[in-house]
Amino acid sequence: MRILRSVRHKSCADGTRMKEFLLSDPVTEDFFLFLKNFGSVKCVATVGDGFYTFQKEDCFSIKGLVGDTTVEVRFKPEVADITVDFLYALFHFYRDGNPDIETLKRREAGVEQRVRERLYGT
Repeated sequence: MRILRSVRHKSCADGTRMKEFLLSDPVTEDFFLFLKNFGSVKCVATVGDGFYTFQKEDCFSIKGLVGDTTVEVRFKPEVADITVDFLYALFHFYRDGNPDIETLKRREAGVEQRVRERLYGT
């Protein structure tokens, strides 16, 4: 599964930057379960069957409905330039159910360090 392009973007009232991304394939429940390796995932049944959210603290969140070919991503503006590549990597390395978690964990560690330096000076 790959991100093909951004189809919509805006600045939100809470200060985040929202981008809606078009995907090469419909998002699956397994993809959201895979994201648990990198942050928190919730199934929000009150919104609709198959609606999931993912939160990567201090980086971005993903919202999407299983079966859709778009997802909404909200970036923390102070670190969006650092975290966007990791977002693309999550989709790319998922490899339709055969994820390369080791490679992603290495990338995640580097991104988290750069985010901490920028946000907290540590």
